Amino acid sequence: MDLINLLTPHNTGLAATIILYSFVIALGVYLGKLKIGGVSLGVTFVLFVGIVMGHFGYEVDAQVLKFIREFGLILFIFAIGLQVGPGFFSSFKEGGIRLNLLAVSAIALNVLIVLAIYLIEGGQTSINALVGIMSGAVTNTPGLAAAQQAVSDVQAENTMAMGYAAAYPLGVVGIIISMFVIKGIFKIKVDNEIKQLDEEQENSMLKPYLMTIEVTNKLIDGLSLAKLHDIIQCNFVVSRMMTTDGEIIIPTSATTIHVGDKLLIVLSAQDEQKFSAVLGVKIDLDLEDASSATVVSRRILITKGEYNGVKLGSLRLHKGYKLNCTRVNRAGVDLLASPSLRLQLGDRITVVGQLEDIERLASKMGNSMKRLNQPNLITIFVGILFGILLGSINVGFGMKLGLAGGPLVVAILLSRFGYKFKLITYTSSSASLMLRELGICLFLASVGISAGKDFAATVFNNVGMWWVIYGFCITVIPLIIIGCIARGVYKINYLTIMGLFSGGYTDPPALAYGSNSTGNDQPAVAYATVYPLTMFLRVVAAQALILCFA
Repeated sequence: MDLINLLTPHNTGLAATIILYSFVIALGVYLGKLKIGGVSLGVTFVLFVGIVMGHFGYEVDAQVLKFIREFGLILFIFAIGLQVGPGFFSSFKEGGIRLNLLAVSAIALNVLIVLAIYLIEGGQTSINALVGIMSGAVTNTPGLAAAQQAVSDVQAENTMAMGYAAAYPLGVVGIIISMFVIKGIFKIKVDNEIKQLDEEQENSMLKPYLMTIEVTNKLIDGLSLAKLHDIIQCNFVVSRMMTTDGEIIIPTSATTIHVGDKLLIVLSAQDEQKFSAVLGVKIDLDLEDASSATVVSRRILITKGEYNGVKLGSLRLHKGYKLNCTRVNRAGVDLLASPSLRLQLGDRITVVGQLEDIERLASKMGNSMKRLNQPNLITIFVGILFGILLGSINVGFGMKLGLAGGPLVVAILLSRFGYKFKLITYTSSSASLMLRELGICLFLASVGISAGKDFAATVFNNVGMWWVIYGFCITVIPLIIIGCIARGVYKINYLTIMGLFSGGYTDPPALAYGSNSTGNDQPAVAYATVYPLTMFLRVVAAQALILCFA
């Protein structure tokens, strides 16, 4: 009998609540993996399963539901902040400014359409419903969460959730439809776009480039490498040097070069001509293979917290270890080892030198994957603590960042500047994903269960039909306008536009479609460029609409 009671509606006991959440999340995640037309909704299906269960009378104690919802939101938002933080500030650099401006313009258009609907209707559709519709139309769950934080009325929260659920499915489809529209308007051929990208990448000046040069210029005979840095003012590292007598050495800044020496140089491809003009001729000789057994190249994993945020040049590898650092690999991307580059926990530095010297440096810097597998819970909960405090501060005009905005801002700042406070922000990708997915599932399940009771009566009628139409307009109109500007005015590559659409609407399913349909990483690159700023502004925009018009 007790077992049957646990599975029946209207049971708000603790055991029944845990069973309900487990069922909603498990079934929602499973259904979210099913693909329709190559597109899946992911964990958002948890919301729809929660709505169905709420419709059939399953409920949770109001205080328990609120706690689970808010705690899940905080975990999700904080994990998002740590993820996007490192790229948040770099996204403002020259290469990303145009894309970010286009993404911000799309956000502004979304808001303008919402306001136009609200004013034209004379408030017939509440601002709460419209903000929920907007969040669903742009597939942005944190925006929904932030808006719900700005109201204290349960009915208003449920109205937002229902608007979100009504608009979300066509939101995902609308982004992909917009991609097809832009493709058709400008008669774009994807193969040509991919070919253009390949040509640009071949000429890319960003990745470290290796070349061997034989010194033939008598004017630099006898100069030290330090003097050579003064003459050729760019970032480069002389990894190995073969002297005129055939000996291969690891040069330092004090090493002098002579006519006939052969240098293995790590540099940016754009600087190749400078070296050829100053030093001599490029030759086909691999000094890495020609090195003696005692000169080796190894990668060292930085796993000790004291090196987090330390400049590479301050390690004094030449003098202290007789080593050269040629590259730094961060999250799978090789970076040129410039002295001003600040190291991060999890970086892999490539060093060249004697094996015993490399081992001495490795033991100093940790070089232990086991260390990285340990979660940094102190940073997470310190960040949440200060995020909630920040979110409770009135920032003007009655606005607060709330439980969504506060932790997001603190997480972004910690991921960028945490090393200054000796806080380790590195989290393995699997741990970060687990934290993020657990948080969003708890939040969506809570929202769905709460909104399910009145969902059918509210949405499956003439009002709900207009909600779906409004959502589709909010999705598609800004994307077509921005897409035409991006392609027609700025001649941006179509694959980049696909990533701009996906990142500007923070929509992984659309990104998955773009990447899978082209077989290229460029949509993901553009997605990552605009995602940090977009995520932040969508949270702010949703909350601002509620505070100004509710």
